[in-house]
Amino acid sequence: MGGDQANGQRQTTGRRALLGAAVLGAGGAVLGLPGAARAAGARTAGHGGRGLKSLPVPTIIGHRGTSGYRPEHTFGSYDLALDLGADVVEAGDLVPTRDGHLVCRHEPEIGGTTDVADRPEFAGRRTTKVLDGVPTTGWFTEDFTLAELKRLRAVERIPANRPHNTLYDGRWEIPTFEEVLKWQDEQTRKRGKQVWIYPETKHPTYFRKLGLGLEERVAKLLRKYGKDGRNSPVILQSFEPTSIQRLNQLVDNPLVVLLSSAGSRPYDFVEANDPRTVADLITPRGLREIAGYAQGIGPTLDLVIPRKADGTLAEPTSLVSDAHKVGLVLHPYTMRNENPFLPAEYRKGSAADAYGDAFGAFKTYFATGIDGVFTDNADTGLLARADFLNG
Repeated sequence: MGGDQANGQRQTTGRRALLGAAVLGAGGAVLGLPGAARAAGARTAGHGGRGLKSLPVPTIIGHRGTSGYRPEHTFGSYDLALDLGADVVEAGDLVPTRDGHLVCRHEPEIGGTTDVADRPEFAGRRTTKVLDGVPTTGWFTEDFTLAELKRLRAVERIPANRPHNTLYDGRWEIPTFEEVLKWQDEQTRKRGKQVWIYPETKHPTYFRKLGLGLEERVAKLLRKYGKDGRNSPVILQSFEPTSIQRLNQLVDNPLVVLLSSAGSRPYDFVEANDPRTVADLITPRGLREIAGYAQGIGPTLDLVIPRKADGTLAEPTSLVSDAHKVGLVLHPYTMRNENPFLPAEYRKGSAADAYGDAFGAFKTYFATGIDGVFTDNADTGLLARADFLNG
Protein backbone atom coordinates (compact mmCIF):
# COMPACT_ATOMS: atom_id res chain seq x y z
CA MET A 1 0.00 0.00 0.00
CA GLY A 2 2.82 2.37 0.81
CA GLY A 3 4.37 1.88 -2.64
CA ASP A 4 1.03 2.47 -4.31
CA GLN A 5 0.60 5.64 -2.34
CA ALA A 6 4.02 6.95 -3.35
CA ASN A 7 3.45 6.15 -7.00
CA GLY A 8 0.03 7.73 -6.72
CA GLN A 9 1.62 11.15 -6.23
CA ARG A 10 1.98 11.69 -10.00
CA GLN A 11 -0.07 14.67 -11.10
CA THR A 12 -1.88 14.59 -7.74
CA THR A 13 -1.33 18.24 -6.93
CA GLY A 14 -2.79 19.49 -10.18
CA ARG A 15 -5.64 17.03 -10.17
CA ARG A 16 -6.59 17.73 -6.56
CA ALA A 17 -6.38 21.45 -7.19
CA LEU A 18 -8.70 21.06 -10.15
CA LEU A 19 -11.33 19.30 -8.07
CA GLY A 20 -10.76 21.54 -5.08
CA ALA A 21 -11.43 24.57 -7.24
CA ALA A 22 -14.97 23.37 -7.67
CA VAL A 23 -15.33 23.80 -3.92
CA LEU A 24 -12.76 26.34 -2.88
CA GLY A 25 -12.69 28.54 -5.99
CA ALA A 26 -15.33 31.21 -6.06
CA GLY A 27 -16.95 29.91 -2.89
CA GLY A 28 -13.80 29.13 -0.91
CA ALA A 29 -13.97 32.23 1.21
CA VAL A 30 -17.44 31.40 2.45
CA LEU A 31 -17.20 27.66 3.15
CA GLY A 32 -18.81 26.91 6.46
CA LEU A 33 -20.56 30.29 6.77
CA PRO A 34 -24.32 30.29 7.28
CA GLY A 35 -27.10 32.02 5.41
CA ALA A 36 -26.89 34.31 2.42
CA ALA A 37 -23.10 34.63 2.33
CA ARG A 38 -22.65 30.90 2.00
CA ALA A 39 -25.44 30.62 -0.54
CA ALA A 40 -23.90 33.34 -2.69
CA GLY A 41 -20.58 31.50 -2.72
CA ALA A 42 -22.23 28.22 -3.61
CA ARG A 43 -24.04 29.84 -6.54
CA THR A 44 -20.83 30.95 -8.19
CA ALA A 45 -18.76 27.85 -7.43
CA GLY A 46 -18.54 25.52 -10.39
CA HIS A 47 -19.06 28.16 -13.07
CA GLY A 48 -16.68 29.09 -15.85
CA GLY A 49 -14.18 26.25 -15.65
CA ARG A 50 -13.32 22.93 -17.22
CA GLY A 51 -13.64 19.50 -15.75
CA LEU A 52 -15.14 19.31 -12.29
CA LYS A 53 -15.00 23.09 -12.03
CA SER A 54 -17.89 23.11 -14.49
CA LEU A 55 -20.23 21.27 -12.13
CA PRO A 56 -22.69 23.14 -9.91
CA VAL A 57 -22.09 22.98 -6.15
CA PRO A 58 -23.68 21.26 -4.35
CA THR A 59 -23.70 18.68 -7.13
CA ILE A 60 -26.80 16.52 -7.56
CA ILE A 61 -25.73 12.97 -8.44
CA GLY A 62 -28.37 10.58 -9.77
CA HIS A 63 -27.85 7.43 -7.69
CA ARG A 64 -27.91 4.44 -10.07
CA GLY A 65 -29.79 6.79 -12.38
CA THR A 66 -33.16 7.76 -10.91
CA SER A 67 -33.70 4.63 -8.88
CA GLY A 68 -36.52 6.31 -6.97
CA TYR A 69 -38.60 6.07 -10.14
CA ARG A 70 -37.18 3.30 -12.35
CA PRO A 71 -35.38 -0.02 -11.77
CA GLU A 72 -31.78 0.87 -11.00
CA HIS A 73 -28.89 0.68 -13.44
CA THR A 74 -30.99 0.63 -16.59
CA PHE A 75 -30.99 3.06 -19.47
CA GLY A 76 -34.53 3.92 -18.43
CA SER A 77 -33.16 5.02 -15.07
CA TYR A 78 -30.16 6.81 -16.58
CA ASP A 79 -32.24 8.64 -19.22
CA LEU A 80 -34.73 9.86 -16.66
CA ALA A 81 -31.93 11.15 -14.43
CA LEU A 82 -30.85 13.41 -17.29
CA ASP A 83 -34.43 14.38 -18.10
CA LEU A 84 -34.89 15.49 -14.50
CA GLY A 85 -31.68 17.52 -14.59
CA ALA A 86 -29.15 15.51 -12.58
CA ASP A 87 -25.66 17.03 -12.79
CA VAL A 88 -24.01 13.59 -12.77
CA VAL A 89 -25.38 10.06 -13.27
CA GLU A 90 -23.97 7.13 -11.35
CA ALA A 91 -23.76 4.80 -14.33
CA GLY A 92 -22.91 2.31 -13.10
CA ASP A 93 -21.70 -0.12 -10.45
CA LEU A 94 -19.25 -2.25 -12.41
CA VAL A 95 -19.04 -6.04 -12.12
CA PRO A 96 -17.59 -8.54 -14.64
CA THR A 97 -19.09 -11.34 -16.65
CA ARG A 98 -17.46 -14.77 -17.01
CA ASP A 99 -16.03 -13.69 -20.36
CA GLY A 100 -14.56 -10.49 -18.96
CA HIS A 101 -17.07 -7.77 -19.92
CA LEU A 102 -18.04 -5.07 -17.42
CA VAL A 103 -21.75 -4.71 -16.75
CA CYS A 104 -23.75 -2.36 -14.54
CA ARG A 105 -25.34 -4.03 -11.51
CA HIS A 106 -25.48 -2.90 -7.89
CA GLU A 107 -23.97 -6.23 -6.84
CA PRO A 108 -22.61 -9.29 -8.65
CA GLU A 109 -25.50 -11.25 -7.10
CA ILE A 110 -28.40 -10.44 -9.43
CA GLY A 111 -31.31 -12.37 -7.94
CA GLY A 112 -32.89 -9.19 -6.60
CA THR A 113 -32.30 -6.90 -9.58
CA THR A 114 -33.14 -9.14 -12.55
CA ASP A 115 -35.68 -11.80 -13.51
CA VAL A 116 -33.05 -14.54 -13.39
CA ALA A 117 -35.02 -16.46 -10.73
CA ASP A 118 -37.85 -16.84 -13.22
CA ARG A 119 -35.60 -18.29 -15.93
CA PRO A 120 -35.66 -22.10 -15.67
CA GLU A 121 -32.66 -22.43 -17.96
CA PHE A 122 -30.54 -20.70 -15.30
CA ALA A 123 -31.92 -22.50 -12.23
CA GLY A 124 -28.72 -24.54 -11.98
CA ARG A 125 -26.59 -21.41 -11.69
CA ARG A 126 -27.98 -20.59 -8.25
CA THR A 127 -25.20 -21.06 -5.73
CA THR A 128 -23.70 -19.82 -2.48
CA LYS A 129 -20.44 -17.89 -2.46
CA VAL A 130 -18.47 -15.98 0.15
CA LEU A 131 -18.56 -12.36 -1.00
CA ASP A 132 -16.22 -10.13 1.02
CA GLY A 133 -16.45 -12.58 3.91
CA VAL A 134 -20.24 -12.91 3.81
CA PRO A 135 -21.96 -16.12 2.58
CA THR A 136 -24.29 -15.00 -0.21
CA THR A 137 -26.76 -17.15 -2.13
CA GLY A 138 -28.06 -16.35 -5.58
CA TRP A 139 -26.93 -15.87 -9.15
CA PHE A 140 -23.62 -14.14 -9.87
CA THR A 141 -22.56 -12.19 -12.94
CA GLU A 142 -19.20 -13.94 -13.09
CA ASP A 143 -21.02 -17.22 -13.78
CA PHE A 144 -22.71 -15.85 -16.92
CA THR A 145 -21.41 -14.81 -20.30
CA LEU A 146 -22.45 -11.41 -21.56
CA ALA A 147 -24.73 -13.03 -24.12
CA GLU A 148 -26.51 -14.90 -21.34
CA LEU A 149 -26.89 -11.81 -19.17
CA LYS A 150 -28.38 -9.92 -22.08
CA ARG A 151 -31.29 -12.37 -22.05
CA LEU A 152 -32.26 -11.17 -18.57
CA ARG A 153 -34.34 -8.10 -17.74
CA ALA A 154 -34.05 -5.70 -14.81
CA VAL A 155 -36.58 -5.53 -11.98
CA GLU A 156 -37.15 -3.20 -9.02
CA ARG A 157 -34.78 -4.04 -6.14
CA ILE A 158 -36.91 -2.75 -3.21
CA PRO A 159 -40.55 -3.19 -4.26
CA ALA A 160 -41.86 -2.75 -0.70
CA ASN A 161 -40.60 0.84 -0.77
CA ARG A 162 -41.21 1.44 -4.46
CA PRO A 163 -44.22 -0.56 -5.62
CA HIS A 164 -44.85 1.84 -8.49
CA ASN A 165 -41.44 1.00 -9.96
CA THR A 166 -42.54 -2.58 -10.50
CA LEU A 167 -44.61 -1.29 -13.42
CA TYR A 168 -41.32 -1.18 -15.33
CA ASP A 169 -40.09 -4.66 -14.40
CA GLY A 170 -38.86 -6.50 -17.47
CA ARG A 171 -38.59 -3.46 -19.72
CA TRP A 172 -34.80 -2.97 -19.79
CA GLU A 173 -31.78 -5.22 -20.15
CA ILE A 174 -28.49 -5.04 -18.26
CA PRO A 175 -26.21 -2.36 -19.75
CA THR A 176 -22.49 -2.84 -20.27
CA PHE A 177 -19.99 -0.18 -19.30
CA GLU A 178 -18.99 0.20 -22.93
CA GLU A 179 -22.63 0.85 -23.82
CA VAL A 180 -22.76 3.46 -21.07
CA LEU A 181 -19.71 5.25 -22.49
CA LYS A 182 -21.38 5.33 -25.93
CA TRP A 183 -24.65 6.46 -24.35
CA GLN A 184 -22.79 9.27 -22.58
CA ASP A 185 -21.50 10.60 -25.91
CA GLU A 186 -24.87 10.22 -27.60
CA GLN A 187 -26.68 12.04 -24.80
CA THR A 188 -24.09 14.80 -24.73
CA ARG A 189 -24.70 15.43 -28.43
CA LYS A 190 -28.46 15.11 -28.11
CA ARG A 191 -28.78 17.44 -25.14
CA GLY A 192 -26.10 19.94 -26.13
CA LYS A 193 -24.58 19.65 -22.66
CA GLN A 194 -21.77 17.52 -21.28
CA VAL A 195 -23.13 14.43 -19.55
CA TRP A 196 -21.14 13.25 -16.53
CA ILE A 197 -20.99 9.72 -15.13
CA TYR A 198 -19.73 8.32 -11.81
CA PRO A 199 -18.96 4.56 -12.10
CA GLU A 200 -17.83 2.41 -9.19
CA THR A 201 -15.58 -0.64 -9.04
CA LYS A 202 -17.50 -3.22 -7.01
CA HIS A 203 -15.73 -5.78 -4.83
CA PRO A 204 -12.41 -5.37 -6.66
CA THR A 205 -10.41 -7.63 -4.31
CA TYR A 206 -12.96 -10.43 -4.70
CA PHE A 207 -12.85 -10.20 -8.49
CA ARG A 208 -9.08 -9.89 -8.72
CA LYS A 209 -8.76 -13.19 -6.86
CA LEU A 210 -11.01 -14.70 -9.55
CA GLY A 211 -8.72 -13.42 -12.29
CA LEU A 212 -11.23 -10.72 -13.29
CA GLY A 213 -9.42 -7.54 -12.24
CA LEU A 214 -11.67 -4.51 -12.65
CA GLU A 215 -9.31 -1.55 -12.79
CA GLU A 216 -7.42 -2.58 -15.92
CA ARG A 217 -10.70 -3.24 -17.73
CA VAL A 218 -12.07 0.15 -16.69
CA ALA A 219 -8.88 1.92 -17.77
CA LYS A 220 -8.81 0.14 -21.13
CA LEU A 221 -12.34 1.28 -21.98
CA LEU A 222 -11.73 4.82 -20.77
CA ARG A 223 -8.64 5.04 -22.97
CA LYS A 224 -10.55 3.58 -25.93
CA TYR A 225 -13.13 6.36 -25.71
CA GLY A 226 -10.68 9.12 -24.82
CA LYS A 227 -12.07 9.56 -21.31
CA ASP A 228 -9.02 8.90 -19.15
CA GLY A 229 -7.88 12.50 -18.55
CA ARG A 230 -8.20 14.81 -15.59
CA ASN A 231 -10.86 16.91 -17.35
CA SER A 232 -12.79 13.87 -18.53
CA PRO A 233 -16.45 13.75 -17.42
CA VAL A 234 -15.97 10.42 -15.63
CA ILE A 235 -15.45 10.28 -11.86
CA LEU A 236 -14.32 6.88 -10.54
CA GLN A 237 -15.16 5.58 -7.06
CA SER A 238 -14.62 2.53 -4.89
CA PHE A 239 -15.06 1.37 -1.30
CA GLU A 240 -11.58 -0.18 -1.48
CA PRO A 241 -8.76 2.38 -1.23
CA THR A 242 -6.31 0.11 -3.03
CA SER A 243 -8.64 0.02 -6.03
CA ILE A 244 -8.48 3.81 -6.19
CA GLN A 245 -4.69 3.69 -5.80
CA ARG A 246 -4.51 1.23 -8.67
CA LEU A 247 -6.74 3.44 -10.84
CA ASN A 248 -4.57 6.42 -9.96
CA GLN A 249 -1.67 4.66 -11.68
CA LEU A 250 -3.72 3.77 -14.75
CA VAL A 251 -5.79 6.89 -15.54
CA ASP A 252 -5.93 10.58 -14.66
CA ASN A 253 -9.66 10.76 -13.92
CA PRO A 254 -10.96 12.30 -10.68
CA LEU A 255 -11.01 9.59 -8.02
CA VAL A 256 -13.18 9.19 -4.92
CA VAL A 257 -12.85 6.83 -1.94
CA LEU A 258 -16.21 5.63 -0.64
CA LEU A 259 -16.59 5.29 3.13
CA SER A 260 -19.10 3.11 4.93
CA SER A 261 -19.93 3.14 8.66
CA ALA A 262 -17.21 4.26 11.06
CA GLY A 263 -16.64 0.82 12.55
CA SER A 264 -16.41 -1.00 9.22
CA ARG A 265 -13.20 -2.05 7.46
CA PRO A 266 -12.68 -1.86 3.70
CA TYR A 267 -12.42 -5.42 2.45
CA ASP A 268 -9.00 -4.87 0.90
CA PHE A 269 -7.85 -3.94 4.42
CA VAL A 270 -9.34 -7.18 5.76
CA GLU A 271 -7.49 -9.20 3.11
CA ALA A 272 -4.22 -7.38 3.84
CA ASN A 273 -4.60 -7.70 7.63
CA ASP A 274 -4.69 -3.92 7.89
CA PRO A 275 -6.47 -3.27 11.21
CA ARG A 276 -7.67 0.22 10.32
CA THR A 277 -11.35 1.03 10.12
CA VAL A 278 -13.24 3.82 8.37
CA ALA A 279 -12.95 5.75 11.65
CA ASP A 280 -9.19 5.79 11.09
CA LEU A 281 -9.57 6.96 7.50
CA ILE A 282 -11.65 10.01 8.46
CA THR A 283 -9.14 11.34 10.96
CA PRO A 284 -7.02 14.28 9.75
CA ARG A 285 -4.13 11.86 9.22
CA GLY A 286 -6.29 9.39 7.30
CA LEU A 287 -7.75 12.12 5.13
CA ARG A 288 -4.27 13.43 4.30
CA GLU A 289 -3.33 9.95 3.16
CA ILE A 290 -6.40 9.70 0.94
CA ALA A 291 -5.61 13.12 -0.52
CA GLY A 292 -2.30 11.67 -1.71
CA TYR A 293 -4.04 9.54 -4.34
CA ALA A 294 -7.67 10.70 -4.58
CA GLN A 295 -9.55 13.95 -4.99
CA GLY A 296 -12.65 13.24 -2.97
CA ILE A 297 -14.49 11.02 -0.52
CA GLY A 298 -17.97 9.58 -0.63
CA PRO A 299 -18.97 9.07 3.00
CA THR A 300 -22.27 7.75 4.22
CA LEU A 301 -24.46 10.64 5.37
CA ASP A 302 -24.18 9.31 8.92
CA LEU A 303 -20.47 10.18 8.91
CA VAL A 304 -21.42 13.80 8.21
CA ILE A 305 -24.27 13.96 10.74
CA PRO A 306 -24.59 10.91 13.01
CA ARG A 307 -27.97 9.64 14.13
CA LYS A 308 -28.98 9.28 17.76
CA ALA A 309 -30.40 6.08 19.19
CA ASP A 310 -33.92 7.28 18.36
CA GLY A 311 -33.01 7.85 14.70
CA THR A 312 -32.93 11.65 14.86
CA LEU A 313 -29.89 13.64 13.83
CA ALA A 314 -27.15 14.55 16.28
CA GLU A 315 -24.64 17.38 15.82
CA PRO A 316 -22.54 17.38 12.61
CA THR A 317 -19.04 15.97 12.83
CA SER A 318 -15.92 17.83 11.69
CA LEU A 319 -15.59 15.62 8.60
CA VAL A 320 -16.56 18.31 6.08
CA SER A 321 -14.08 20.87 7.38
CA ASP A 322 -11.36 18.26 7.94
CA ALA A 323 -11.70 16.98 4.37
CA HIS A 324 -11.74 20.47 2.89
CA LYS A 325 -8.56 21.34 4.76
CA VAL A 326 -6.67 18.72 2.74
CA GLY A 327 -8.38 19.60 -0.55
CA LEU A 328 -10.87 16.73 -0.68
CA VAL A 329 -14.47 17.19 -1.79
CA LEU A 330 -17.33 15.28 -0.20
CA HIS A 331 -20.13 13.56 -2.11
CA PRO A 332 -22.08 11.71 0.61
CA TYR A 333 -24.68 9.00 -0.03
CA THR A 334 -27.68 8.44 -0.22
CA MET A 335 -30.68 10.78 0.02
CA ARG A 336 -34.00 9.03 -0.63
CA ASN A 337 -37.51 10.43 -0.30
CA GLU A 338 -39.16 7.47 1.42
CA ASN A 339 -39.74 7.45 5.18
CA PRO A 340 -37.54 4.49 6.17
CA PHE A 341 -34.43 6.11 4.70
CA LEU A 342 -34.86 9.55 6.32
CA PRO A 343 -33.80 10.70 9.77
CA ALA A 344 -36.67 10.15 12.19
CA GLU A 345 -37.61 13.82 12.54
CA TYR A 346 -38.20 14.07 8.78
CA ARG A 347 -40.53 11.07 8.47
CA LYS A 348 -44.25 11.49 7.90
CA GLY A 349 -46.18 8.55 9.24
CA SER A 350 -44.85 5.02 9.08
CA ALA A 351 -45.71 3.77 5.60
CA ALA A 352 -42.67 2.17 3.97
CA ASP A 353 -43.48 3.63 0.54
CA ALA A 354 -44.58 7.11 1.71
CA TYR A 355 -42.50 10.24 1.31
CA GLY A 356 -41.29 12.18 4.31
CA ASP A 357 -39.92 15.73 4.50
CA ALA A 358 -37.04 15.12 2.11
CA PHE A 359 -36.64 18.85 1.48
CA GLY A 360 -35.98 19.46 5.16
CA ALA A 361 -33.39 16.70 5.25
CA PHE A 362 -31.64 17.98 2.12
CA LYS A 363 -31.43 21.46 3.64
CA THR A 364 -29.87 20.14 6.83
CA TYR A 365 -27.24 18.16 4.96
CA PHE A 366 -26.46 20.99 2.51
CA ALA A 367 -25.90 23.33 5.46
CA THR A 368 -22.90 21.25 6.56
CA GLY A 369 -20.97 22.37 3.47
CA ILE A 370 -21.00 19.10 1.54
CA ASP A 371 -20.04 19.51 -2.11
CA GLY A 372 -22.74 17.27 -3.52
CA VAL A 373 -24.95 14.31 -2.70
CA PHE A 374 -26.07 11.04 -4.22
CA THR A 375 -29.84 10.85 -4.41
CA ASP A 376 -32.40 8.42 -5.81
CA ASN A 377 -34.65 11.42 -6.55
CA ALA A 378 -32.72 13.94 -8.65
CA ASP A 379 -35.70 16.26 -9.12
CA THR A 380 -36.18 16.58 -5.35
CA GLY A 381 -32.47 17.23 -4.91
CA LEU A 382 -32.46 19.98 -7.53
CA LEU A 383 -35.44 21.75 -5.99
CA ALA A 384 -33.85 21.42 -2.55
CA ARG A 385 -30.61 22.92 -3.88
CA ALA A 386 -32.49 25.87 -5.36
CA ASP A 387 -34.22 26.44 -2.02
CA PHE A 388 -30.91 26.25 -0.20
CA LEU A 389 -29.04 28.62 -2.50
CA ASN A 390 -31.88 31.15 -2.61
CA GLY A 391 -32.75 30.94 1.08
